[in-house]
Amino acid sequence: MRCPYCNCADTQVKDSRPTEDNTAIRRRRVCPDCGGRFTTFERVQLRELMVVKRSGRRVPFDRDKLERSLAIALRKRPVAPERVERMLSGVVRQLESLGDTDITSQTIGEMVMDGLRQVDDVAYVRFASVYRDFREAKDFEHALAELSSDGEGRASTAPDADAPSAAVTAAPKPARARRSRKA
Repeated sequence: MRCPYCNCADTQVKDSRPTEDNTAIRRRRVCPDCGGRFTTFERVQLRELMVVKRSGRRVPFDRDKLERSLAIALRKRPVAPERVERMLSGVVRQLESLGDTDITSQTIGEMVMDGLRQVDDVAYVRFASVYRDFREAKDFEHALAELSSDGEGRASTAPDADAPSAAVTAAPKPARARRSRKA
């Protein structure tokens, strides 16, 4: 493994351990020339996947590109990184188990949207808006309608609109008396 700092071809592995979900091996490395330390991840790749774009162009599947897309959709959302990694690994495993090396970008997009729908509704809408190329507000309305029709059968983390809010049902707090400062 080449050192990313000085490009030395000979680096040493200082520590190896499996990731939390056991889908990769995390290796801490050190460069004997510059002393730089870095981490690498080793993953199983069942087959070389090719993505067939809408234009018909074929490009190698890039897990990191998919991870970056998810990071953008999930930016500033309260989702644990472990949950995102599990979802991403699940999507990649599904793609590899399809049995075909050529996979359309549409198939990948639909699998990711299915995963995001289970993880975070806002991230789902963000990803769908780019993937489906939303042009108008009604495109967002359609995506939200899909979520609400899907969400009727599953538990929601959002408060129920028909249920009385905590502000209405809770007894009002008495006002605290202010202490005057003496000079």
